[in-house]
Amino acid sequence: MINSENYFLIAIGLIWVTIAVIQDLRKREIANWWNFSLIAVALSYRAFVSLWMQDYWYLLHGLIGFAIFFALAYAFYYGRVFAGGDAKLLMGLGAVLPFSGLFFDNLLIFLYFIFLFLLCGSIYGLFYSIGLALRNRKAFALEFVRRARRQKKIFAVFIVLALVFSVFVIFMGELVFLLFSLCIFLFPFLYCYAKAIEECCLIKEKKVKELTVGDWLYKQIKVGKKIIKPNWEGLSEEELKLLERYRGKVTIKEGIPFTPSFLFAFLVLIYLVNRGIINLFF
Repeated sequence: MINSENYFLIAIGLIWVTIAVIQDLRKREIANWWNFSLIAVALSYRAFVSLWMQDYWYLLHGLIGFAIFFALAYAFYYGRVFAGGDAKLLMGLGAVLPFSGLFFDNLLIFLYFIFLFLLCGSIYGLFYSIGLALRNRKAFALEFVRRARRQKKIFAVFIVLALVFSVFVIFMGELVFLLFSLCIFLFPFLYCYAKAIEECCLIKEKKVKELTVGDWLYKQIKVGKKIIKPNWEGLSEEELKLLERYRGKVTIKEGIPFTPSFLFAFLVLIYLVNRGIINLFF
């Protein structure tokens, strides 16, 4: 069960993540001040409770969680798994999630959350992309077939590898490893699927006035003598000012909004902890 002093943390976690999801779905970005305010509110509350209970570990656990998730967020960001808003939201949750008074229990909570986030993110991303493919089914089908035809040799190589590995696994009697053969077989199909989704569902044209900081350019743009190149961090304020002189539409690449994965993972984690499925010593 979760202790009473953590109810407020759960409440602000749910509120902040829910509003972050709404922002992400509507604008494809999460306001920096909203993410930073989650960190500030969570740590301020922990400081107040620590003073009231004369137990400074309650604050220290929050600071340790923030530090761990800060490092993790930077790893995900520079590994090009997260955009900036997602990374900052993860940092904020690091200050919220330590529900136990024991360090190793909190590490367990962190590991469960990351596992649940990756699991929920995979399921959510699959269903979201299927929705995009169905909404743009004609363009998606044409793009998928076009890419598959261009990758005939790669398809052949992976099919042969899958067959060879399957024969080896059957010969060794370790049939459970046939799942790896299936993964090898499906890899080129999934690659073409992902690239087709990106090309026909996530590439958009916008007017310059509709652009915001962090938007990803799909191709470089020449404005006067300067060239603005696509980069992982997206458009900067300086580049947006430079683009004010650009006439015409700008092609950008949108990402799949992954903040719902934070919400799903957080809700499942709270359920597991409260039900005692994750055994913690509070």
